[in-house]
Amino acid sequence: MSDYSIVRVGNEYIVQAGDKSILKISSRRRAVKIMTLAADLLDQESMQQVEDAPSISRDPPTVPEKSELP
Repeated sequence: MSDYSIVRVGNEYIVQAGDKSILKISSRRRAVKIMTLAADLLDQESMQQVEDAPSISRDPPTVPEKSELP
């Protein structure tokens, strides 16, 4: 979450990702809560991608049949 920031502009709060504004909301508490929920969802998604990725230790080895050997 280090790339995100909350900036107050008048009576509203702007959530920024890097230099892009991505959300405008009237409450700083709600902005923080929404950012936290979004970060949790992104973490869950990235963990799911890691779990779904093939692993050398999980993939069965392929051994050629004797008839295939020279």
